[in-house]
Amino acid sequence: MNLAELIERNAAFTPDKTALRFEGRALGYADFAARIAQTARALKSELGVGRGDRVAILALNCPDYLVLLYACARLGAILLPLNWRLAVPEQVFILSDASAKVLVVEQTFSALVPSLKEALPDIRVVGLGAADGAEIAFDDLLAQGSGDGHNPHIDERCPLLLVYTSGTTGRPKGAMLRQEALLWNGVMSQHMHDMTAADHILTVLPFFHVGGLNIQTTPALHLGATVTIHARFAPDATLQAIAQDKPTLTVLVPATIQAVLADKSWATTDLLSLRALSTGSTQVPVPLIEAVEARGVPVLQVYGSTETCPVAVYTRIGGDLSRKQSTGLPGILCEARIVDDKGRIAPVGAAGEVLVRGPNVFFEYWGNEAATGEALRNGWYHTGDIGTRDADGYFYIHDRKKNMIISGGENIYPAEVERVLHGHPDVAEAAVIGRPDPKWQEVPVAYVVRRAGSDCSADVLIAHLSAQLARFKVPREVVFVETLPRNALGKVQHFMLKEQACAPPPS
Repeated sequence: MNLAELIERNAAFTPDKTALRFEGRALGYADFAARIAQTARALKSELGVGRGDRVAILALNCPDYLVLLYACARLGAILLPLNWRLAVPEQVFILSDASAKVLVVEQTFSALVPSLKEALPDIRVVGLGAADGAEIAFDDLLAQGSGDGHNPHIDERCPLLLVYTSGTTGRPKGAMLRQEALLWNGVMSQHMHDMTAADHILTVLPFFHVGGLNIQTTPALHLGATVTIHARFAPDATLQAIAQDKPTLTVLVPATIQAVLADKSWATTDLLSLRALSTGSTQVPVPLIEAVEARGVPVLQVYGSTETCPVAVYTRIGGDLSRKQSTGLPGILCEARIVDDKGRIAPVGAAGEVLVRGPNVFFEYWGNEAATGEALRNGWYHTGDIGTRDADGYFYIHDRKKNMIISGGENIYPAEVERVLHGHPDVAEAAVIGRPDPKWQEVPVAYVVRRAGSDCSADVLIAHLSAQLARFKVPREVVFVETLPRNALGKVQHFMLKEQACAPPPS
């Protein structure tokens, strides 16, 4: 079977039940299933989308985002979500690297279409709404679709989701997830949240991240629950939706929790409908957890990554939530362990690398055999994250992938920013680290050695970066230095720069 059949089965059981709510409109399961089927027919008959073809989408959260996901599942095609916060050169790289056949663009981002088309003249562009530059509107495409909307030999082993994650070499890598990864990830989410068809999910995190898509949204749809979608996160709209729509579950990352807590309506908003609030993506500050729990809402934690779909380690409703610095126990359908530098299981309390194995784990980095071989060894995904395990098996994540910065729930790899900095003619050397920030957890800071004779300013470098990178990746500060700290092998010692950035100012 394929994942679209789960929607069809729910439509058979409860055809009139609301599957999706969006901007005051409701889409029942029968209509949801019918739109998925018609989309699959149109993609196949009008655009020639076949098994394994990549269908990219550049859009804010909306029902048709999910329609495309399940239409791809029906066809054995692959959905390629694009982070709308990326700069055009980054979008072009991903679309080119993945050899995307179709690009679905929401009207909000239609200004980008000419640049994307110029760089990728063979891509077929479909507009969600009145997207300028698109060759056909999505609804018009659906009206023309014909045929059965199926391809042969499609099942849960087929690849479905290609999600690009920032790479340590300065270029993003595409993590490939099979349909079964979403299926078993969903079962673990259902276990984590004690989720049933009676639940009502509020989704405010972006679908281009596996967190927004797969921590609660797809697991809920597989069960026949209802999902309310927000196009993008806003703290006041989130609180208003909790009070008025009465969702039972939602997911927020620490930066969005902090934004909600800072909203003037936080103290008075009715939160009684929430059975739990789930969070993750980075180490969660205990004061944030305590502030939510003080309003009577249990806080669940989940650990994972793009490569794990993302559910891998979690706390659950009805479980022990007293270990507030712990991200929980390995999921019910996957394994996790902590190993030392020689690959041996680390003793209780000893730090080591976190490894994950299970049907939720990705199976390759798109077109990158070397990176795949480095990350996947003997069936285990080597996360690069450092953690410990207590005597009861609870995991604690102490560090992240080497040098990685997490800012507002977004992953930033210094190597990617450094690559762009090194492309400026006045930059001799550059290193980027994360500096703690009260709002975003961390923000990037660049340390730059100018070329001899150059008096290049910080503003010039910021403009250079802004033209090629997403805004959240652009350093908040550029610090000019004479040299960068290096070890005996000549590698920059980022940790020394981080210590410098985190040091209190001299009194």
